[in-house]
Amino acid sequence: MPGDYEQLVDEISAALGAPATLEDRDFRLIAFGAHEGDDDSMMDPVRTRSILQRRSTAAVRAWFEGFGIARATSALRIPPDPAAGVFKGRICLPVRHRGIVHGYVWLLDDGHLSNLELGGRSTPPDPRIEQAMETAARIGALLAAEARAGAELGDLLRELLLSGAQDRQAAAAALHGALRPGATEAPLAVVAVTPWDTSDTDAAPLPGLPGLLAASAMPLEAAGTAGADGTRSAAGRPGGPPGARSRPGTSGHTLAALVRLRTAGGLAPAHSAAEHLLRSPRAGGGAAAGIGTAREELPDLPRAWHEALAAARAAHAEPRLGPVAQWDAIGAYRMLTGLPAGVSDETIRPLLSPHHAELARTVEEFLDCAGQASRTAQALGIHRQTLYYRLGRVEKLTGLDLDEGADRLLLHMALKTARL
Repeated sequence: MPGDYEQLVDEISAALGAPATLEDRDFRLIAFGAHEGDDDSMMDPVRTRSILQRRSTAAVRAWFEGFGIARATSALRIPPDPAAGVFKGRICLPVRHRGIVHGYVWLLDDGHLSNLELGGRSTPPDPRIEQAMETAARIGALLAAEARAGAELGDLLRELLLSGAQDRQAAAAALHGALRPGATEAPLAVVAVTPWDTSDTDAAPLPGLPGLLAASAMPLEAAGTAGADGTRSAAGRPGGPPGARSRPGTSGHTLAALVRLRTAGGLAPAHSAAEHLLRSPRAGGGAAAGIGTAREELPDLPRAWHEALAAARAAHAEPRLGPVAQWDAIGAYRMLTGLPAGVSDETIRPLLSPHHAELARTVEEFLDCAGQASRTAQALGIHRQTLYYRLGRVEKLTGLDLDEGADRLLLHMALKTARL
């Protein structure tokens, strides 16, 4: 497929005599035409960054979208703006299929295309533009077909991840049959990214990341409750302790992605995919990602999904774990994420009020530091006497004795649970 896109982009470059790039509608690079010759003046920072980093920044995207490219049905001209790093003018060819925009072809203009007629209400376009738009339409058809295939794989992945024990083998067989040959001959990892924006229902295909086999956006009320055995629990219902951080994105979605690994212990492709997906405009503000343990067999993926989602929740709750967290690195959260939603201990309820936020932070840091006063005071930047004073207030509020191991354990786990 990438070769098909490169060939079509080269056709457009040849027809108009200008370097061309193809990006999806989230401004991720798909292909770029050959840049012949030694004239570096035909490059500018925006195009160079797009080629080297395979994507454009959010600021660049917003700047270009301000010209109406997402609504355009014909070629349009974008003027240069050195302040935005756009030193060269561009011609943008919207890549559409059946009325839906799937991407853009960009042609750099050093001035030789300035007189090229793009077409208007009463003026027909230059034949070369017509030819380029026909090629762009062929690209749009390919991207639409890729999106449909990706959607089908995503549906099968969702069915497997949320399947019960009695349906798991059939769901795994269906997904295996739809994946390309050999895709499951290597270990697999499941990545969870939350929250994930699905407000744009005509979604462009996910980027062609190395090893990314399938992906599906799932409502959090379903995704967040996938248990270790693939069944659903009552997690997600309201009723957490006052002052506790609400579970992120409960009204949105989370993304499940299936990634092919090179070796069972090598999660680098999963990390790379997670980091790339977190940079997507569809990843909500403050999004986090989790990675489950590698699995060899498709029927084992529901457990991996449970782990990945738990790791993502832990990364939200504990920023030091994220933005990408592995299941085997989240410590006590492996147990805490398995608790039903709304579980809390009455003894810490007063501590969770906004008025006592500083006390809660202090005692949590104290417990994170294994009760070492000097280390805690240094971490918080306070005097040890101030620390002792605050810990005394915590004991009065909760009725717990911080010299008792059992009370410390209860308070520590309750505070961590409240984060979830």
